[in-house]
Amino acid sequence: MFRALADPTRRALLDELFEHDGQTLAALTARHDMTRIGVAKHLRLLEESGLVVSRRRGREKLHFLNPVPIRLIHDRWVSKYTEPWVGALADLKRELEEPMEKVFEIYIRTTPERLWAAITDPVSRAKFHFGAGVESDWTPGSAYTFGHPGSDRPLAEGENLFVDPPRRLVQSMRTLWSPDAERAGTTRVSWEIEPVGDSCHLTVTHDQLSGDAPPELYGGWPMILSGLKTWLETGRTLTTPGSLMYDQPETPGTGGNAMPTTAIGDVRTVAVTVADQDSALAFYVDVLGFEKRLDAPISPTMRWVEVAPPRARTSIALTAAEPGATGDTDTGIRFSVPDAAGEHASMAARGVGVGELLAWPGVPPMFTFDDADGNRFYVVQDAP
Repeated sequence: MFRALADPTRRALLDELFEHDGQTLAALTARHDMTRIGVAKHLRLLEESGLVVSRRRGREKLHFLNPVPIRLIHDRWVSKYTEPWVGALADLKRELEEPMEKVFEIYIRTTPERLWAAITDPVSRAKFHFGAGVESDWTPGSAYTFGHPGSDRPLAEGENLFVDPPRRLVQSMRTLWSPDAERAGTTRVSWEIEPVGDSCHLTVTHDQLSGDAPPELYGGWPMILSGLKTWLETGRTLTTPGSLMYDQPETPGTGGNAMPTTAIGDVRTVAVTVADQDSALAFYVDVLGFEKRLDAPISPTMRWVEVAPPRARTSIALTAAEPGATGDTDTGIRFSVPDAAGEHASMAARGVGVGELLAWPGVPPMFTFDDADGNRFYVVQDAP
């Protein structure tokens, strides 16, 4: 029997029968990278040792696990006094050696593109991931580093194993923020984004964790995902224990020369005045291709409406004009595009009132366009 158990393939066959007893040779062969003859030889040795018994049912020959020989060895060498200790040690071995997997999921009212941008953009990531940002070129096989201004070394590093924007990102992760975390070695984190109506179902799977992995490796995910949801849906950040980890106390000024501080963060929203919110909403969404971020009543006769380009962090509030007033304002708002000439032609083809495409030496190309209320905006090409 010990000779039969010494081979890993035969132990795997016993595992298969333990999970699903009474299998045919064909079924067992399908689960192993081995010929039917090879599997049959292993089964014959297991039958000869008494660990497997077979029975004919019609034209099929079914194989069953026979645990009696193993139990006889157990009874021979494991006394009733040592059995609890043996069981406890076996349980501990399984707990420490079997890999652990943690799965977290959340629904966020946003688009896959915005969610992907929040995960991969270092500034956005810092808004919800304890103030830490991630740097990478996000190509398959590329490296990434995860860092915080308050730390003198990266908090984590790894490789982008699979990159499919804006649907799936799989990364290896080696944590460096503490000795215990560093000893845990390399694990894997997968982000999966599934559109559901006007929202996204985000699943984060942290696996390849050792059984004794410290909770600090995976315990922060609920705070991170709650912060991500809050940031994308409200533009606000959450104060969590993790977000305070690397905060540094303010150094008091001397001689009355302390620098003023403020709680003001990013630019959340800019506003333009429109004569009719529904008409303006149709122009920005159906003609320009913006997304509607918010449309909510604030009184019996008033609404708060926000739109934005799909990947933008700052939104535009379409505020209703006073009776008799119009928009017709130079907003000063400048949008960025990778190709100003291409966007100029595209917007003109969609019937948008665009100005002349302007280009000067050393200055990025740009042009203006007006919305349905005459509000003027600028479009400027990204710097190379």
